Amino acid sequence: MVITEFLERNARLYGAETALVEVNPSEERDRAVTWREASLIESASPDAPYRRAITWRDFDRQANRFANLLLSRGVERGTKVGILLMNCLEWLPLYFGILKAGCIAVPLNFRYSADEIKYCLELADVEVLVFGPEFVERMDAVAGELPQVRMFFFVGREKPAYAESCMRLVGFCSSGPPPVALTLEDHAAIYFSSGTTGFPKAILHDHRSLLCACETEQNHHGQTREDVFLCIPPLYHTGAKMHWFGSLFSGSRAVILRGVTPEWILRTVTEEKCTIVWLLVPWAQDMLDAIDSGRVKPENYLLDQWRLMHIGAQPVPPSLIKRWKAVFPHHQYDTNYGLSESIGPGCVHLGVENIHKVGAIGVPGYQWEVKIMSSPGVETPRGEIGELAVKGPGVMLCYYKNPEATGEVLKDGWLYTGDMARMDGDGFIYLVDRKKDVVISGGENLYPVQIEDFLRKHGKIKDAAVIGLPDHRLGEIAAAVIEVKEGCSCTEEEIMEFCQELPRYKRPRRIIFAPVPRNPTGKIEKPVLRERYCHVRLVEAQTSG
Repeated sequence: MVITEFLERNARLYGAETALVEVNPSEERDRAVTWREASLIESASPDAPYRRAITWRDFDRQANRFANLLLSRGVERGTKVGILLMNCLEWLPLYFGILKAGCIAVPLNFRYSADEIKYCLELADVEVLVFGPEFVERMDAVAGELPQVRMFFFVGREKPAYAESCMRLVGFCSSGPPPVALTLEDHAAIYFSSGTTGFPKAILHDHRSLLCACETEQNHHGQTREDVFLCIPPLYHTGAKMHWFGSLFSGSRAVILRGVTPEWILRTVTEEKCTIVWLLVPWAQDMLDAIDSGRVKPENYLLDQWRLMHIGAQPVPPSLIKRWKAVFPHHQYDTNYGLSESIGPGCVHLGVENIHKVGAIGVPGYQWEVKIMSSPGVETPRGEIGELAVKGPGVMLCYYKNPEATGEVLKDGWLYTGDMARMDGDGFIYLVDRKKDVVISGGENLYPVQIEDFLRKHGKIKDAAVIGLPDHRLGEIAAAVIEVKEGCSCTEEEIMEFCQELPRYKRPRRIIFAPVPRNPTGKIEKPVLRERYCHVRLVEAQTSG
C-alpha cells in the first residue's frame, strides 16, 4: 500500500470531515481568496479570519487535480517537481498530487537564497517548480538561468510573467484519480540534507520509505481518529511531514500553525483542541521562559486534552524536559531521532513509557535496527562510544548523482549517520555528538553536546553552543557561545565558576556572549559559528605570535 492510498481511503470514509487546518497569525488573505475561487475550501468562520480548513474529500480532489494538470502538460512519470512554499494549506495537496502523477516530489528549504535554490534545482534535475509569493524576488533572480525548468506554477494572485497560476489551472482539471499505478519500488521524493556541513546533498527515497515513515510514526505515538496534531515545523523537512503521516494513517485532523510564539502555540492548542504537539528545542525553551516570567499563564488556556509533547531534530537537554514535566506533569513525552537519509524521525525513539531514561534518544524504532560501530562492520562494546548506524525500510536509496558520498554512508544495507553515540546496559542509546563536531584539544576528545547540556543547567542561560577554535599549542580549544535569557545579565567569571563542576579538560576556555543560530529544524548552525569566530581566533593567534 502506497501512502496516496491512505489519502484516498480517508476521502472515501471520512470525506466530509476536516483533514487540515491552517492557522495564520499574519492573515495572508491573498492565497485564501485564490482557494475560494477554486471552490475547494471550507469557508473560514467570521470570528477567525486567519483560519482556513479543507476536508479529506477536497484534499484528495485537489491532489487529483494537480496530478491531472501535470499529466495534461505532458509531464512524465519520474519527473522531478519542486515545491518552494511556506507552510500553508496548499502544501500537502500539491505534494500528494505530485506523487499521484508518478512524479518525484522535491521540497525546497524556504530559507534558501536565490543561489541555493538554483543549486538545488539543478542538482535534483527539477523540471517543474511550484512556488509562492514569498519567493518571487529570489526566483526573479534565477528563473532565466534554469533552462531545465520548463514549467513554473505560482500559488498566489500576482504571478510573475514567467509563471502560470497554479490554483486557477487546477480548477479546470478533473478531480478524478489520475490513471497512474504506483508501487513501493517507485521513486517518490528527493529531500535535501540540512547543509550544516556545506552545500546540501540530494537524498532519494522510494515509496517504501514513505510507507515506513507512516507506519513507524503511528506505531510510536498511537494516533487515533480523535487526535489533533499541531504541526509547526517546516513541511519541506522530513520531520514535520513524517510526523503528520500519523494523522494520515489514522484519518485524524492536523493543524498547520504559521507562528511560533508561546502565545500562539497555546492559543491554537486551546482553540483547535490539539492533543499532540511536536516542538523544537528553541520553541519549548521559549514557552517555559514565558511561563517562568509570568508573561504567559497556562491557566488562561484550555490544555487538558493535550496528551503528548514530543521533540526531535536535535539533541534535547535533559534539563529542558525536567522543567517541562514540572509545568505539564500530565503530558506524555517522547523524543525522536532521525535523519533525512532515514526518512525523518523514528529510526530511534525514546518511547512514552521510558520517561525515566530522559537524556537517551531511545531504542530502535518500529521496523528499525541499530548498531554502534567502532569501524564499518565492527560493533563497539556496550558503554563505549562509536558511530551510530541504522538499518530499515526507510533508508534512502542514495545521494542522487553522488555515488561517492553514497558509498561513504551506505555499507551492507546500514546507514552510517555520522553521529557518535553509546549504548547503555539496558539497550538505550545516548547521542554524544556529530562526528565532525568533536573537538580534539591536546589529544583529548571533547563532545560539545555534553558540555552544552551542562551549560544549559545554568539559570541565566537560554541556549549554548560549543565549537572548537584553533589554538597553536593544543590544536583546538573549546569555546562556548552563550545566549543569555531575556532580562538577565551574566559575566564570563560566572560561567567559568559554574564550569568548575566539569572535569578540567572539558571546561570551555573561551566564553562568547552572542545569539545561538539554529536552522528551521532546530539544529545549531555550527558552521556559521566556526566561520564567525575561528577567523577571529586565528587573527588573535597570529597577532600574539
